[in-house]
Amino acid sequence: MIKKESRNKARVRRHLRVRKRIHGTAECPRLNVFRSNAHIHAQIIDDVKGITLVSCSSVSLKLENGSNVEAAKKVGAELAKLAVSKGIEEVVFDRSGYLYHGRVKALAEAARENGLKF
Repeated sequence: MIKKESRNKARVRRHLRVRKRIHGTAECPRLNVFRSNAHIHAQIIDDVKGITLVSCSSVSLKLENGSNVEAAKKVGAELAKLAVSKGIEEVVFDRSGYLYHGRVKALAEAARENGLKF
């Protein structure tokens, strides 16, 4: 009998496959998204130095319901505002193996609307 891979293990495998090609630099850092059942987190990372430049989440914004599309839009907008204030305008988008749909898409579009280019 073939054992079925868990959804999260499959996502991590997809994420590692994409990460072979996507790298964030100081000029064009990586915008990483993490989605849990209760919250959504996003951070902008310089992979050369290995540091997080900007981060934002539904937890840090103290949103009542951090697991819906509206929360993702607020996180994306706030992340973009913080990034633009630090002089970051262009990023590469790392969806971490999640489908570009729902909360991940809402976060990305809100970040684009508030000044980030990717």
